[in-house]
Amino acid sequence: MKQDATRNAAYTVDCEDYVHVVEFNPFDTGGSGNLIAYGGNNYVVIGTCTFQEEEADIEGLQYKTLQTIHHGIRVGGIAWSPETRLDSLPPVIKFCTSAADMKIRLFTSDLQDKNEYKILEGHSDFINGLVFDPKEGHGIASVSDDHTCRIWNLDGVQTSHFALNSPGMSVCWHPEESFKLMVAEKNGTIRFYDLMSQQAILSLESEQIPLMSAHWCLKNTFKVGAVAGNDWLIWDITRSSYPQVKRPVHMDRACIFRWSTINENLFATTGYPGKMASQFQIHHLGHPQPILLGSVVVGSGLSWHRTLPLCVVGGDHKLLFWVTEM
Repeated sequence: MKQDATRNAAYTVDCEDYVHVVEFNPFDTGGSGNLIAYGGNNYVVIGTCTFQEEEADIEGLQYKTLQTIHHGIRVGGIAWSPETRLDSLPPVIKFCTSAADMKIRLFTSDLQDKNEYKILEGHSDFINGLVFDPKEGHGIASVSDDHTCRIWNLDGVQTSHFALNSPGMSVCWHPEESFKLMVAEKNGTIRFYDLMSQQAILSLESEQIPLMSAHWCLKNTFKVGAVAGNDWLIWDITRSSYPQVKRPVHMDRACIFRWSTINENLFATTGYPGKMASQFQIHHLGHPQPILLGSVVVGSGLSWHRTLPLCVVGGDHKLLFWVTEM
């Protein structure tokens, strides 16, 4: 008898706004609990989450809002800076957002009086992905429907610019070698760039479109995953420029692909909001079927916890958390 993988969220947090995007901080900030940021129509909220899976004396989930930042426009994306620290005095909260006005905003806060932001302008269409350089946090990469990938320094100056053949959908920085960048395009091409030589060094092909999201596996950087059309696809870049394995996953087109931060065989995908709900699935490469199926009324965003096999998805005035086994 097949065990049913459909589950309700293990935990939920109520929010004052519709959640368009949510991101766990992927870096160690030195504090207890895990920083999480989510964005809605007007605000970015910074909070901490501690789960019973990591601290025995907590029942379920302990969530606390640290700061609500007025954003003034719908938040499209959020990227955390590795310079964020909770163990410094005062603490440092640093992240950037993309928004519907095609601008990037770089926020710095000490959770008290200091709350500054800088605007990075240059994209001429919607920004689909942004990420900090994970080693130093001194650079930001962004990709857009304007067929460009741009690199910025923290003063807001553009330091590099790559012309793409179609909209840029995702951008990832190599966790160790900070001169390597992965850019995924809607036409199904994923390219790796050397930021020193400003040249593409390798490319992968999905052979199906539209490619909506791709992610570099940080536990094993030979692995790349993506969703294109209704399928998820996984490459081993040492073997072939074509996917090693692919499976159909979402009826209403797949939307987001994210590798787990702790296990190179674990990943999650979301589908576009269908007639009723958005599908959310967790997959393991050792299993032919998804190991967890969830559904969110209007889901958006997807992020893995830094140290637990746990995912968050944004919903209608809610954050929803699912836990799986390794």
